[in-house]
Amino acid sequence: MNYRHAYHAGNFADVLKHTVLFALLEALQAKPAPYCFVDTHAGSGSYALDSVEAGKTGEYRDGIGRLLSLVPLPQDAAIDTPLPPLLRRWLDMLLALPGNDGQLRRYPGSPLLAAQMMRADDAAQLCELHEEEAARLRSLFHHDARVHVHHRDGYEALKALLPPRQKRGLVLIDPPYEAQEGEYQAIQAALKLALQRWPGAIYAVWYPIKLRSQVQPFLRWLGKCEAKRVLRAELLVHPDDSPLRLNGSGMAVLNAPWQLDQALREPLRAMAQRLSQQTPAEWRLDWLREEGAAPPTPPSRRA
Repeated sequence: MNYRHAYHAGNFADVLKHTVLFALLEALQAKPAPYCFVDTHAGSGSYALDSVEAGKTGEYRDGIGRLLSLVPLPQDAAIDTPLPPLLRRWLDMLLALPGNDGQLRRYPGSPLLAAQMMRADDAAQLCELHEEEAARLRSLFHHDARVHVHHRDGYEALKALLPPRQKRGLVLIDPPYEAQEGEYQAIQAALKLALQRWPGAIYAVWYPIKLRSQVQPFLRWLGKCEAKRVLRAELLVHPDDSPLRLNGSGMAVLNAPWQLDQALREPLRAMAQRLSQQTPAEWRLDWLREEGAAPPTPPSRRA
């Protein structure tokens, strides 16, 4: 309950999370049937990058600021390819949001990104436990009948919200991890229930990487869970050997759409090139669970 995303909006972890989310929403839009987007930890939905909170950390400068060339890249950055089309489409949408008008003033959280892409018959169920954040979220979408905001615990809400009326959909689980390793137990319990109630949905889980040993048990569990397939996408800007900082983050996608790995490969490569800090960034894209898939691969450095 102490976590406020306004301090971290647009950082390198958000860039990874929202690139994957954008790819998933595009995959859902490839079919005409309506879908439902469920966000268990929605936040306030939109973040001013000139706010006091964003100014205190400046994290967006080494994230979205690098992709939009608002911040000079390191002199030794080996940029050998232009931005892939998927990244360019996401950035174009971001800059076209009301209030931005071609310049980066506000960074959209996952709810606003999803709502911007939704069609008339799609729907969103957004959960936020923090009272002030939930109030901002409700204000942001008060005019949008497609979007429903719930001031409640997202894990518990899944029992009531799943399955929705729409047969297709995506559940995003993006908690603040204030409970440290205990958060993974809550995620596993939520996913186990959700997969029983809505087995055909896509589930995307964001996770932080500080020490690799902290996240490894969760990744092993994903490899044995009830989903048909699980894709992992990770981006590390520091070695995963220190508990004192956020070294990287990952997205685990359960029931990943067909060819999602192909859609994300070049964007991940481009992110690693542009978001490297003191050392070359590393990225990883592999299947934790899929029949006939190759075993997980080691991380890839800049290529």
